[in-house]
Parts: sequence; C-alpha cells; structure tokens
Amino acid sequence: MTDGENTVTFNSTFVRPLHFYLGGFYNIPHVKYYYVFLCFVYIMTVLSNGFLLSVIYLVKSLHTPRYIIVFNLALTDLCGSTALIPKLLDTFLFNRRYIVYEACLTYMFFVLFFGSMQSWTLVIMAYDRFVAICFPLRYNIIVTRKSIVTILLCSWTSLVLVIGALVGLLERLSFCASVVIQSFFCDHGPTYSLACNNKYINYIVANFTFAVVICVPLVLIGATYICISVALSRTASREERLKATRTCTSHLILVALFFIPYLGTNITMKSNVIDPNMRILNSSLSHTVPSLLNPIIYALKTEEVRSAFKRVYKRRKINRLVSQLQTRTS
Repeated sequence: MTDGENTVTFNSTFVRPLHFYLGGFYNIPHVKYYYVFLCFVYIMTVLSNGFLLSVIYLVKSLHTPRYIIVFNLALTDLCGSTALIPKLLDTFLFNRRYIVYEACLTYMFFVLFFGSMQSWTLVIMAYDRFVAICFPLRYNIIVTRKSIVTILLCSWTSLVLVIGALVGLLERLSFCASVVIQSFFCDHGPTYSLACNNKYINYIVANFTFAVVICVPLVLIGATYICISVALSRTASREERLKATRTCTSHLILVALFFIPYLGTNITMKSNVIDPNMRILNSSLSHTVPSLLNPIIYALKTEEVRSAFKRVYKRRKINRLVSQLQTRTS
C-alpha cells in the first residue's frame, strides 16, 4: 500500500507520513479467536502480576533484595502487556489499523522499553542467584536493598536512553513510499525499513540495541550459570546441590521463555523460511505469554509467597470479623 496523500514534507528534506498502517494478521482464518485469546492473556496477566505486586507490597517479610527484583519483573510485565495488548486489540479487533505517526513512535518506545527491562531484570535475577550460591556467606553484605534498587534504577535510566535514541533517530528518516508496517505493532525493524533515505545510522543503532537487550544479557546469564555450576560441583553435599538447583530452575525457565521464542523467530525471519503471518503470530506470543507465566513460574509457586498470601488473607479475615463485631456491639 502506498499513500501519496498521507505524507507531509518538512523543509523539502524529510517526508513524514501523517499515519502508518499496521498490516499484521492479514488474511488469517478465524483470527478473531486469537484476539479473544490475547484478551484472556491480558486479563490473567493483570490479575496475576497485580496479585503478586500487592502481596510483596503488603508483606514486610518479602521486602528483601530478591523480592524487590521480583517486584520489578512483575511491574515491567504488567506495564509491558498494558502498553501492547489493549492497543493491539483496538487496532485489529475493531479494524483501526491506521495509527498517527507520533502515536506510532510512542507505542514503539513503550513496548520496546518494557521488553528491554524484562530482559535486564532476568540478568539481575541471575546476579542474585550467582551471589547466593557462589558467595553465600557474603550474600547479605553484597546483595542489599540499597544495591539492588541502585542497579534497577541504573537499568531503567540506561534503557530509557538506549530505546529513546533508537526511536528518536526515526525522526531523521523520510517515508516517501509505503506506509504499511508488516507487524502487529509499530515494531522498529519493519518501520525503519520503509524509509527511502539513508538509514545506515539507524541500522547501526538497531544492532547496538539488539546487542544491549538480547546478546549481552544472554552472555551475562550464561556466565553466571557457568560460575554457579563450578561452585555446585565443588559442593560436597548432594542435598545442598539439589536445593541450589531448585532455586535456579524457575529462573532458567523464565530465561528460556523470554529468549528462545524471540531468537527463534528472528533467526527464521533472517533465513526467509517462515511465513510472514506465522512470524507475526510467533512474535506476538513471545511478547505476551511470558508476562502471564512469569509470576506463576517464579513467584506464586514459591513457599514464601504462598505463606505471605495466607498471612495477608488471615489478617484481612480477622479484621473483617473484628469490624463486624464492632458494628454489632455499637
């Protein structure tokens, strides 16, 4: 699709569209059932992550460095899903595929930023496990609430700058031909590839961002688990090895859920062996499903969180009974 009437020229240098057109999920049979599924995923993501955030906030015994990281993961999962899924459903379920240029860049920034923050939160979780297993006696000295909050704030600030630069550089591009973005949201790659002027700088920054968001986190996580494996091999007690392994299993599942679908889709896309609609479906699942499963896999099945929930429930139940008794006596 090209739309000559959909462009505005600035200073005879940049040609900027008034709108982009999101061309994802085109000609897929019974695709509305998939939209219903995404709606269900979003509702459950909000409930599970909202529940986890509430429990961690209300129970003081969970105000530990480890659960500050879990809180951050739940927050980024919730914000990332909220940035993506409601707009996705509005776009495709109600056939509002045109999106204003400025709104498209904003949409892109928030989806990519929260996805990047999820990646680096997994790195910080790996760091927590690395110190706990390799330096157990120094854990409470190294991993403090202050140090974890500082690391998280640095991650948020750095990624705002990186993703802001990635999206901001689109302003130097001209879009003088097609305005159809072949994706389910304003993804960076399909958007900047539509430009008709020199986009080499955008290509360099895109590769740098890919390295920061995907490659570096994977290398760091891999390195921490190599160190953990060496430390566990030197542990004499089999029970200690099993206990340490159990604490790492949930995190490794989260890492696999986040990175494998993303890498698989991108590798097959580069080799042109995947149907465009299948790529979009796989990519949309990799952007939405991990946020639903993360609180279930990592936190809700742990004994600490379950015990904390029971305490909160009992406390609320007792407070309700007390208030009812006070009402009756008065």
